[in-house]
Amino acid sequence: MPTAPRPSQAAEPLGGPRPLVVKTTSGADRPEACNQALTVGAAAVAAGADVSLWLTGEAAWLALPGRAADLRLEHATPAADLLEVVLSGGRVTVCTQCAQRRGITADDVLPGVRVAGAASFVEEVLRPGAQALVY
Repeated sequence: MPTAPRPSQAAEPLGGPRPLVVKTTSGADRPEACNQALTVGAAAVAAGADVSLWLTGEAAWLALPGRAADLRLEHATPAADLLEVVLSGGRVTVCTQCAQRRGITADDVLPGVRVAGAASFVEEVLRPGAQALVY
């Protein structure tokens, strides 16, 4: 009996690339992994994809004004520039628990950044055709 295609095999939705959810658990503790997540998110926005970037763990700090500028990586586009691209054409979310553990509130984050929990993340990654990447 044939089975339904797995989400990773789903056809591209009509009208453009499939939704992309990028989650980074890394921040200044692993700048290369964090910058990769931001680069992929920004490139996907530039390609016209529906992008959702999740900042979890140490990456939660990037949601605060000026903090992305502190993340420096040789031969890489500055993290602040990449985050700005994602904010301009996608969505950026900080994990509720990660924010709480760091004393970050919704009033503290950059304009356009929301604070949401696991249920919202699961809802996004289970959308038809969605692709999730975790860094």
